Amino acid sequence: ARIVVLILLLLAAGQYLALRLFDEFELEPRAAAGALQIVSTVKLTRLAVLAAQDDRRLDLLQELNQSEGIRIYSFDPLEEIDPLPSDPLIQRIAKKVREQLGDKTIIAVNHLDLPGLWVSFDIGIDDYWLVIPSIKTEHPIPWQWMGWGAVVLVLSLFGAWLIMGRINRPLRQLAQAADSIGRGERVGKLPEAGAVEFARVTHAFNEMSEALARTEADRNLLLGGVSHDLRTPLARLRLSVEMLDQETDLKSGMVQDIDDMDAIIRQFLAYVRGAEGEVEVTGDVNQLIRDISERYERQGRRPTLELGRVPQFAFRPLAMQRLITNLVDNAYHYGGSSVTVQTRVKDSRLMLSVLDRGPGLPEGETERLLRPFERLDTSRGREGGSGLGLAIATRIARLHDGEIKLKNRKDGGLEAMVIIPLRPEIRLF
Repeated sequence: ARIVVLILLLLAAGQYLALRLFDEFELEPRAAAGALQIVSTVKLTRLAVLAAQDDRRLDLLQELNQSEGIRIYSFDPLEEIDPLPSDPLIQRIAKKVREQLGDKTIIAVNHLDLPGLWVSFDIGIDDYWLVIPSIKTEHPIPWQWMGWGAVVLVLSLFGAWLIMGRINRPLRQLAQAADSIGRGERVGKLPEAGAVEFARVTHAFNEMSEALARTEADRNLLLGGVSHDLRTPLARLRLSVEMLDQETDLKSGMVQDIDDMDAIIRQFLAYVRGAEGEVEVTGDVNQLIRDISERYERQGRRPTLELGRVPQFAFRPLAMQRLITNLVDNAYHYGGSSVTVQTRVKDSRLMLSVLDRGPGLPEGETERLLRPFERLDTSRGREGGSGLGLAIATRIARLHDGEIKLKNRKDGGLEAMVIIPLRPEIRLF
């Protein structure tokens, strides 16, 4: 839109400049010609009258009126003379006439309700009016020129709109495809059409997209192998430990260590794989939270739910479940048994908060803890995890165009707030 406005302003400026140039080059010659005609008529009339005999002057003036349409009247100094109109042509003619006949020359238009251009001159000691009816005083730019200029301007604007549409269409497709790739979605091959520069950019983008798809496929293949090669020996090791006859603290510790290693591997794989391949489904996030709460209840702990009215919206169910579970696990791990999950809508955004009653966080550490492999074991608990729980949650939130904010509660504890914008097409309640 800004480019179209700029083109419109440039076209308008060009039209104005063209009209001004036309006015200048057309008006100046006409003013010079008109002034020359008036000055010549005044001088010739003065000479003719002075050269004629006294008894022939009246006949001479009648002949000038009949043959040339020139009329001469006596000048009365007490006459009321209206100022000249603001017509640029008349103003220029008057200026040039005074330059040649003297500054005392009086010029009027349609004086005494008689049409024509009135010019004062003297013959001896007497002053007269010379009335010339044939000087054209119309402005050199008729309104039809302005109309044609407006038509040209509209046509130019329409052409600019077509050109900008042709330019913006591939750019818009390219931007949408880039956003889709940024969200982890796969995009098809874009048409390599249009101008040479756009075709080159689109071709490079298609090559990049295909390279990313190949890298994604190789990564999934590698992760599948790593998952099998690491977790299978752990499963055999756990089975072997379980088959030991004696129940000792050493055996329990070994089982716990194996389970911790398996959980860390799962977290690694979950972080690397992400949730980009999952399809968004319109659902009820409050119901998803209730289902998660029931799973915790079967484990002997149930978070307090304070769920507000939230409209259904499109999200990735498994990814959202992992996000909420990671935050709740983190709250139980560091904050004890008192965990609360809240939801509400504010400014067309989902506010999902997980609150605990733990020791909270030192100032300035919240942003760091959202990065992978960052832990704060000394202030948040006895045992550190993999440092990926919050990083996975942050990644999933960004996948939904959202973010996670950590802040200490006023009465103790930590609040992990997930903020996800609801799309405009979602109707609230």
